[in-house]
Amino acid sequence: MADGQIDSDSVTNALSTLKDPESGRSLVTMNQLKDIRVENGRLSLELALTTWAAPLWPDIQESIEEAVRSSFPQLAGVTVRRSIHNRPAAKLGEIGLTAKSVIAVGSGKGGVGKSTVAASLALGLKRAGCKVGLMDADVYGPSIPHLLGLSGRPTIEGERIRPIDKDGMPVMSMGFLVPKDEAVIWRGPMLHGAVTQFLRDTHWGDLDYLIIDMPPGTGDIALTLSQLLPLTGAVIVCTPQDVALLDAVKAIAMFRKVRIPVLGLVENMSGFVCPGCGQQHDIFGRGGARQRAEELVVPFLGDIPIQLLIREYGDEGRSDANFDDPAIAARLEGICYRLVKNLAHATAAAPRQPQLPVLG
Repeated sequence: MADGQIDSDSVTNALSTLKDPESGRSLVTMNQLKDIRVENGRLSLELALTTWAAPLWPDIQESIEEAVRSSFPQLAGVTVRRSIHNRPAAKLGEIGLTAKSVIAVGSGKGGVGKSTVAASLALGLKRAGCKVGLMDADVYGPSIPHLLGLSGRPTIEGERIRPIDKDGMPVMSMGFLVPKDEAVIWRGPMLHGAVTQFLRDTHWGDLDYLIIDMPPGTGDIALTLSQLLPLTGAVIVCTPQDVALLDAVKAIAMFRKVRIPVLGLVENMSGFVCPGCGQQHDIFGRGGARQRAEELVVPFLGDIPIQLLIREYGDEGRSDANFDDPAIAARLEGICYRLVKNLAHATAAAPRQPQLPVLG
């Protein structure tokens, strides 16, 4: 339907360079711009995006609107309606997991808030609209169940483990299988078997992201994961002081050695704002992770200050409440946004090839 010199073809041409964040291919080529109408000097269209790209939805919509207004300044108005573009995840390797991105969250040492960051990444991506699973691979010190307020024992359906559900997010942890007061004393082969079973035999469903909370340090679970499936990459958590940064550098070296890309660095406990006087105190220093990330050519995803509420919510099993506090939520959502944005940039540089149907 045309309106003067503006019609569906001209609009499509104007938007042909805009890319789908997940595939890195043109939105036009991927048939994600639909129902383009020009009536009475006003343009409306439907923008279909995958849930994998949920944190970037506002950006893409804004880019569409800006491109249209720039190409057709005579338009009286532009309306972009968002919808979901369904694109199932492919199976990853022989393990059979269906997830588009598998992200390990690790640290060079314990006590830096790695599990809190892993839980926050999973919760933040889910709240944005992504389909997310959370796997606790910290077999010796599983804290994900406590942080999320989860309990119970996974059930077996057929030959698959049914994970514990957190408001629609599947969660699996050794903490569901071992009593709280018992220690796990296993050698490497048993750890390998547990991680394999969690990945292969758990009914995860069709995921955009599987977030894996790794054990601290540079143990062999990273090697196990690298052998089991193609990991998208790892996020490293550290605190600002030099001794923690030294261990973070070792963690980065470990992931690189097993050919797992390092997706970014998160600085936790970055400054403390006194609730009484409002003054910031850099107890562990501040900005060290950003500087080290620049030196190592690793993306810096953001920092999280010391907040009493983060500790309190975690102790109460209500880590999702962190997103109800605007100051905390802004930091956590920013980390999720930058992670997905960086993944989209990497995909745009090397677009994914379309999946061909398998003919029987």
